[in-house]
Amino acid sequence: MKMVAEYLEHALQFERLAAAEKDSKLKSDFEKQAKAYRKLAGERAKQLGLPEPPNPE
Repeated sequence: MKMVAEYLEHALQFERLAAAEKDSKLKSDFEKQAKAYRKLAGERAKQLGLPEPPNPE
């Protein structure tokens, strides 16, 4: 469960960075990184038999 929370925290950090970023390339990179961490959180939750974390979209 701890890893799921850590992945989600990383995703939130990258989402905050993306929201504040003016450079479109860097913003896109931050959004991709956030999506990757959310995917990891979902996969880990599934492995642990936990519900999938909510997606902010």
